[in-house]
Amino acid sequence: MHDRLNMMPTEILSPSTADTELSAFSGVAVGHFANPARIPRGEDSDDAEPLFSEKELNKALGSIMAWPNYEPTPLRPLACMAKKLGIAHISYKDEAGRFGLGSFKALGGAYAVSCLLGANSTDVSSITVASATDGNHGLSVAWGARTHGCRCVIFIHANVSAGREQALKSQGAEVVRIDGNYDESVRQCFAEAAHNGWIVISDTTKDDSGSDVARTVMAGYSVMVAEIVEQLGEDVPTHVFIQGGVGGLAATVCEYLRLNWTLNTPRFVIVEPVLAPCLFESARSGRRVSVDVREETVMAGLSCGEVSAIAWPTLYQYADDFLTIPDSTVAPTMRLLADAPYGDVPIVAGESAVAGLAGLISVTRQEALSSSLQLNKNSRVLVIGTEGATDPVLYESVTGRPVASVLRARI
Repeated sequence: MHDRLNMMPTEILSPSTADTELSAFSGVAVGHFANPARIPRGEDSDDAEPLFSEKELNKALGSIMAWPNYEPTPLRPLACMAKKLGIAHISYKDEAGRFGLGSFKALGGAYAVSCLLGANSTDVSSITVASATDGNHGLSVAWGARTHGCRCVIFIHANVSAGREQALKSQGAEVVRIDGNYDESVRQCFAEAAHNGWIVISDTTKDDSGSDVARTVMAGYSVMVAEIVEQLGEDVPTHVFIQGGVGGLAATVCEYLRLNWTLNTPRFVIVEPVLAPCLFESARSGRRVSVDVREETVMAGLSCGEVSAIAWPTLYQYADDFLTIPDSTVAPTMRLLADAPYGDVPIVAGESAVAGLAGLISVTRQEALSSSLQLNKNSRVLVIGTEGATDPVLYESVTGRPVASVLRARI
């Protein structure tokens, strides 16, 4: 499936070649839906149920900050790219180094496992946790299980890369590869767990069942957002372009930032692959709907057809815009970050990490869409690079750059 990524040679990009990369976004078919249901900034609805209590957020922050080797991930300025795009600034939250697991999801699954086992009086070695994953969430669950000494079974779908499967096994997980897509792996995980008495650590829910675990996973994600608020200080962004997936991360970001920046809340723009637009279609329908993922997107972590029940109400109330982007935008964005041709620091970003930035670049190439989203020379945009090279072989095949060479270029 990665033939669509249009690989380039391995020489460093010259400015003219970089402009050629940028030209790949011109005329890209971007789907856009402005959410008429969102609550206006500075207002609240009597019907709006908070996603988290203050107690839950404080517990997650205190617990995770006490973990060995915890440190905030960097918020990297992309000032030079912003100037090239005609906006004031871009801040890129770089999750590539999170706890050595390579993604923000290290905060969620492992935290939920630690909460589960800490509250369970049963012999930990007799407990089995299970999850379905495209890679990163399952890696976090497996890491948490290994840390606490319980068994872990992870379900992956047919298109999860061999490198990501091996990473799961390296954390001690028993890996079950199924036929079908991500949504089918979720269904089989829940079925097997019910039959065997396993505990599912899921970052998504179909209904109210399992919502406590999913909320705990999302509370773990909030630690990353708390770091962003601290790192930005008074420099509040005008826009946040954030990946979709099942909606857990996006809902956490929307709620946390809205609570912290009530009077100057940014415009929240949710970005999804056109091949897996479950949030986009739900917004258009005015209710949570599922889509049939018939072709896998290269943004593997976003290849989701079913919206999380716990995340959807928050997104429906607070997200301003929903975008879909084609896979053709992924490789150019990864290469622009790796080569930093305009003078920013080089960044290692995986395929799912760049969705928000790819959406932003695509919008800035289209005057009417930029105007609709109120993007202009004064706009300050936050994007979240949700993963690094979680599959280094795949990363090099896409960018033409070994991870080590990109990291050396920072020095």
